[in-house]
Amino acid sequence: MTNAIINRPKLDLVALNQDLKDIEAQQLVQWSATTFGNGLVMSTSFGIQAAVMLHLVTSVVPNIPVIWVDTGYLPTETYKFAEELTQRLQLNLKVYQSPISPARMEALYGKLWEHNNVEEFNRYDDIRKVEPMQRALKELNATAWLAGLRRDQTQHRQGLDRVSKQEDIYKIHPILAWNSRDIYQYLTAHDLPYHPYFDLGYVSVGDWHSSRPLMADDTDERDTRFHGLKQECGLHLPQTPEESESLDSSSL
Repeated sequence: MTNAIINRPKLDLVALNQDLKDIEAQQLVQWSATTFGNGLVMSTSFGIQAAVMLHLVTSVVPNIPVIWVDTGYLPTETYKFAEELTQRLQLNLKVYQSPISPARMEALYGKLWEHNNVEEFNRYDDIRKVEPMQRALKELNATAWLAGLRRDQTQHRQGLDRVSKQEDIYKIHPILAWNSRDIYQYLTAHDLPYHPYFDLGYVSVGDWHSSRPLMADDTDERDTRFHGLKQECGLHLPQTPEESESLDSSSL
């Protein structure tokens, strides 16, 4: 896409979110495609309900670049689920990984997820998730990013708007106001699958070492991720210019 003409509009986010607050998810995807053209991308983790956003978006923009950050630590079932959805929906999949292999990372830093503290989880996320995503957005000349975040998932997401800006990239959240029933109804209506771990009691799934089934005494669904120490992996949190520069030039 390096030779493509990229739309870089300057938007009044306050007025825009007022105008767009009540439109349907599919309409917001269409608005995004019209507004950003070749600069529009989407991301997926191939998680429990990933088929919803993948189907919703590609039904409007069939060839949209779909960024998948593969940490190298995903369950076998996730890789199989990703292959199934990629073939079924004919995804224009763009796979990104850390420049440092899992083996090298463990040799240098140990198994960071076993340290059981937020700082080491953040280091892990920076290495395996944030740097590859930032690189993907730059290499794909992205000006806008469609993400399947929902307000009912984490405290941070409760404060999101349907259209926001992260550094110089707009973030669009078509299903921000959806709940679990909306997800179920969409999956059923379009005969789409959940991730196989859903049947094992998982409500969210990421890396095999930092995900577990929902337990009766869990107070929040996100307690099942990162040993309950944090709610966000870092992909959807703002990066300061200093953090972005550090990730770009990292000697990880």
